[in-house]
Amino acid sequence: MDSFWDFFWFVIAFFLLMAYLMVLFQILTDMFRDRELSGWWKAVWVLFLIFFPFITALVYLIARGRGMAERQVSAIKAAQADQEAYIRSVTGSGATAADQIAQAKGLLDSGAISQEEFDALKAKALG
Repeated sequence: MDSFWDFFWFVIAFFLLMAYLMVLFQILTDMFRDRELSGWWKAVWVLFLIFFPFITALVYLIARGRGMAERQVSAIKAAQADQEAYIRSVTGSGATAADQIAQAKGLLDSGAISQEEFDALKAKALG
C-alpha cells in the first residue's frame, strides 16, 4: 500500500466484505432455522446465494425479513428459557441467585435479619 488512500479503500472494502459475510451467515442460519421452508426451496436459495450473491441476499432480506426477525426473537426467547431452566436445575430451587439475593436484601432492609445473616444467605445463593 503506497498511500493513505490505498489503505483507506482497503479498510472500506474489508468492512464491506465482513458486513456481507455477516448478512450471508445470518441468512443461512435463518434459512435452516425455518421449519416452514421446504428442503427444495432451501436448496434453491443456497444456489442463488452462490451464483448471484448480492441480489439474492437483498431479495431474501426484502421477501423474508419480517419472518427472519420473528424467528430470531423466538430463538432468543427459547435460549433464555433454557438458560433459566438450567440455572434452576443447578441451584436446586425455583428462584435464581439474583432472586434469592433480592429477597435477602429485602429482609435485611426490613430489619428481619442482620448483616452477617445477609452475607451468609448471599454466599449460599452465589455458590
